[in-house]
This record gives sequence, C-alpha cells and structure tokens, in this order.
Amino acid sequence: MAAAPKLPRGARSRILFRIMRTYMKPYWKRMLLVLVLMLSANAFALVGPWLSGQALNAIADRNGVRFGDVYRTLAWMAAFYLASALLSYLVSRLMVGLGQRIAYRMREDVFDKLMKMPVGYFDRNATGDIVSRISYDIDTINASLSNDLLQILASLVTVIGSLVMMAVICPILLVVFAVTVPISLLFTRYKSKKIRPLFSRRSAKLGELNGYAEEMLSGQKSIKAYTREEVITGRFDRYNEEACQAYYRADYQAAIIGPTVNFINNLSLVLITTLGGMLYMFTVFAYPMPAVFQIEIGAVGSFVQYSRKFTGPINEFANIINEIHSALSAGDRVFRLLDEEEEVQDVPGAEKLEDVCGDVALSHVRFGYTPERVVLGDLSLDVRAGQTIAIVGPTGAGKTTIINLLMRFYDPQSGRICLDGRDLRDCTMVSVRRSYTMVLQDTWLFYGTIRDNIRYGHEEATEEEIRAAAKAAHIDSYIESLPDGYGTILSDDGVNISKGQKQMLTIARAMLLRSPLLILDEATSNVDSRTEMQIRDSMEELMKDRTCFIIAHRLSTIEKADQILVVKDGDVIERGTHRELLSRPTFYRDLYRSQFETSGGPPAADPELFA
Repeated sequence: MAAAPKLPRGARSRILFRIMRTYMKPYWKRMLLVLVLMLSANAFALVGPWLSGQALNAIADRNGVRFGDVYRTLAWMAAFYLASALLSYLVSRLMVGLGQRIAYRMREDVFDKLMKMPVGYFDRNATGDIVSRISYDIDTINASLSNDLLQILASLVTVIGSLVMMAVICPILLVVFAVTVPISLLFTRYKSKKIRPLFSRRSAKLGELNGYAEEMLSGQKSIKAYTREEVITGRFDRYNEEACQAYYRADYQAAIIGPTVNFINNLSLVLITTLGGMLYMFTVFAYPMPAVFQIEIGAVGSFVQYSRKFTGPINEFANIINEIHSALSAGDRVFRLLDEEEEVQDVPGAEKLEDVCGDVALSHVRFGYTPERVVLGDLSLDVRAGQTIAIVGPTGAGKTTIINLLMRFYDPQSGRICLDGRDLRDCTMVSVRRSYTMVLQDTWLFYGTIRDNIRYGHEEATEEEIRAAAKAAHIDSYIESLPDGYGTILSDDGVNISKGQKQMLTIARAMLLRSPLLILDEATSNVDSRTEMQIRDSMEELMKDRTCFIIAHRLSTIEKADQILVVKDGDVIERGTHRELLSRPTFYRDLYRSQFETSGGPPAADPELFA
C-alpha cells in the first residue's frame, strides 16, 4: 500500500477552504451565532484584568484602602467572568452539535461515493484502509472542527483585544513583544513545515495497519489451519511498529513546539514584570520622566494579565498545531477518496432494459484489468435465451472476468457485449444488473433476520413466498428448528451458521428473484453431495426458462448444459456439449479425467469438476 503523498504548497489551505465551503457553509446561521457568542464571551473575559487593576489601585491608594470600590469591582469581575463562562459553554455545545452534523454529512458523502465506485477500486484498496477513512479520518476532522477551530477563532479575538488594551494601558511595555512574539512565530512556522509530511505519513501508516488487521482477522481459520500465527503476528508487529514510529515522529516534533513557545512567553512575562516594576518605582518616587513612562501599580497588574492573555493563545496554538495538521492530512485522505473517478455512468439517452428475453452476444471482446495485463484477448460468444452455458478452465483463464463483463462491473476495452441485441454500454447500468440473479461461492449475508436476508432482492415478497423459496432450497427445516425461526438474527456475515447453510440461504434468495438471466459461480461448492442432489430439482427449477451461466459447477449440472466453453489464456479454445467434448481428444477431456485419475475407475455418478 502506497503511503500518502506529500501535500504540495497551498494544499492544506485548499482542504480547509473545501471543508468550510462544502460542509460548514450550509450552517452559516449557526456559525454566525457561535461567532457572536464567542466574541461576547471573550469581550467579557477581557474586562476582567482591567477591573483587577482598578481593584489593585483602590487597595494601594495613598489615602487609604477604598473598601467600597474594591468590593464593587470584585463583584463586577465575578459577574463578567460568570457571563463569559456561560457564553463559552453555549458556544461549546453549539460547536459539538455542529461538528457531529458535519461528520454525519461527510460520512454520508463518503459512503455514497463508495457505492458509486467501480469494483476495481475495492480490488486495489484494502478494506481496512477504506474503513479507516470513514471512521478515524472523519473523527479526526470532527474533533478539529469542534475544538481546534473554535479555539483558534477565540484566540484571535483574545490576542487582538489584549493587544488593544495593553496599548491603552502602557504602549512602552509593548516593546517586549516586538522581540519575543516574532521569535515564537518564526519558530512555530519552522517546525510546522517539518511536521506536515509527518502527519500525512502517520495517517497513511494507520490505514495500512487497519487494512492488514482487517485482512488477517477475516482469515483466522486459514491462519490457524496452516499454523501461521507466528508469521502473521510478526508481520503485524512490523506494521504496528511502522505506525507507532510514524505517530512518535509526528507527535515528538509537535510536542517540541509547546514547551519552547511557552518558555519564550514566560521570558516575555519576566521582562514585562521587571520593566513595569521599574516604571512604577520611578512614578512613585516622582522621578522626572515623560508621562508615557509613568504607570500605576494597578496598570502594571492589568498589563501583566493582558500579556498572559496575549501570549497564552499563541502557546495554545502551538500545542494544537499537531492536531490541525493531523486533521488536514485526514481531510486530504477523505477528499482524495471523494475525488476518485466513479463507475462509468450511463451515456446520455441510455435505454432502460425491459422485458428482457436473455439473448447474450460477445463480439471480439478484449479486456485487461491493467493495460499491460490482458485477460481476454479476442472472445466471441453467442448465447440464445434459455440456454445454459457452462464455463470451465484452469485458474486464471478468465472465467470470472467474463461474468464481471456480463454484469458491467467492468467494460471491455474493445469489442461489444449485447443483451437482446442492445450494447450494454447503451443501456442503463441498473437495468443491466437487475436482469441477472447471482449465486456466488463467496456468500454474503448481512446483520439482520433470516427473513430479511432471503428477501434482500425482493423486499415486497410475502411470507408465503419467502417460505416457499426456503423450502425449494431445502433450508426451511433448519430455519424452523431455530428458536426464532425466520426471525432469527444472523450475526456479521452470518458467522453463526455454517457455510453450507449460508449458501443455501443465498440460493433461496435467488429463487425469490425471478430475473431472466442467472449466474452460478460455484453455487453449490459449500454443500455436501447429498444435499446437492436433494436441491438438484430446485436448482433446475431455478434455471428453468432462464439464460444461465455456470462457472466450475458440479458435473451433474455441466452434463446438462447446452454448451460448455473451455476457456484458457483468455480465449475459448473448445466448445460443445459434455458428450461432444468427451468424445474426442480435448483439453476438457484431459481436465475431466485429471480429477479422477487416482480413483482407479471411471468417474463417479456425481464427481466435482475443479475448474
């Protein structure tokens, strides 16, 4: 899996602008309310230091302590700080809700995009990495919107307000910041340039780790059967180590910024306190000096507090710079997915297939998953409606590729595929795929009841139709034996039932969906021979009056096929009926005999063809 590319100059600002334009703009009224509340909260908080200075002056008055003024001032301070806290609480509540809405919309957009992606995208990208973008990356963006963005906006208000107040109190003391602030900003900018690629790499490595973990967890039975636990654990440790190192390098470099900037800010506080104290002493002892250098003790105290408010946000920004870069790197991964090329859409004026008979024709079809790897060189085939076509051949010959082309999971690079005389590319993709019913070796069931899984392709099916389909697939007695019957909940991908039972449920699902064309890809590979013989009549009923394509099916079905295609190296090298192909020296006959060469006699009545 390739690491995330380094973002070019200006890419992060474009990502942030895109988030604001696409996901925050629809909530501009709420954002405006948040801005007003935040400005008010910060304004109330900025009054506090000034009131503190007034109270200090009342205490240090040369004519004696003015207790009344002190109490009134302290009461006003408490009121302003309380108002600021309440408004800040409202702002936080609004931003948390806004962040969740944005995360909801973003996940919705990503999932909708995935539903429009071609099959090839899922072949090229690990499932774990895709899930990481939906979950971790969007959560990272949401956390930044809910916390970091709000903190940055509040910090800007505080910095500007504090700077204005300090300029009003004593402009001469601002000379300290003319030295310390540029140093902080230059150091932060220098470290930020080094941190950005580290956070991109961090997100990519986490995606690799999730992808590997998802792949290995889904193959636990094979791992244990081949006793590969130590090998798999060692590989996981390597992915884990790379992810941890990526996290460490990014977080370590980011962690340097906060303490360094904090030290510079504390240094400025020392200089302000020293210089302010000297100016106050000169003022008290009536040392001859311009009025601009004269200052009261309360003003010194207020200035120190404003200086902390001024430098505090700079320090906070330095501390959250890693979170900002992490969020922008996550945003890049999400937007790269959203910008992926979608599945080929219908051409303008595409025709909707209706009343499909089932005539299929492939004419000089050429296809490869990559330009340099051609799978089908020059494939031509004519299938009449109602015929049963068996496709056999060695592994990698192109059998599944033919099915992918028939379903328009891919389009051929050259040649034509026609259904009832109409080029598939001139028909709507939905109507093409609805013309087929598929029963695959890799069964797929979702979390839900058995009833919902059977009627997955025909949600309007009645209870009687569901039970009839289950009975035809010889799975009804098993379902009835369960405590909740058809209401039994299947766990993730039906792991709480056997593979054979899962496959029989998918057969029942196919029997409920009466499409004019049928694809059987190792449809009975997970059921035993006796069960296969029991449902043979049901399978024949399922295939009746349909154009059927069978891949690597058991011999009992292949024997009855109207035509058997032998595919090798992307071309049909032989075709004919079962009897015709066995009556002469053919690759099919060699393939057929090779399955039973150790049996010591002729093939059994119901052997299995491994194609």
